[in-house]
Amino acid sequence: MIRHERLEQDVKVALSKIISYEVKDPGVDGMISVTDVKITPDQKYAKVYVSIFGKKNKDSVINSLKKASGYIKKELAQKVSMRNIPEIIFEIDNSMEYGEHMDRVIKDIVNKDKNN
Repeated sequence: MIRHERLEQDVKVALSKIISYEVKDPGVDGMISVTDVKITPDQKYAKVYVSIFGKKNKDSVINSLKKASGYIKKELAQKVSMRNIPEIIFEIDNSMEYGEHMDRVIKDIVNKDKNN
């Protein structure tokens, strides 16, 4: 289990570097952060959660990442030693936006409480 978690962490770091510095697709722009990677036990699939800042149309960034997945997979194979290189499934991680939303809600409640 610890080896699997270490592998997920290694893949996360490698994918962060590949997406940030090596993918040349113009659709992959803005600040993109790989927040988590979950690899199936058989290493056939890797669900990659990305947080995208500064872009209104996040789906277009995800589509561009999907189009570049062949290149990303090839680069991943060179950077991480794995039995199988998994198919990469990109998902939008909205936890940062949700956290910011909850901070605003809490601040609004505190301000309303102070005013009353």
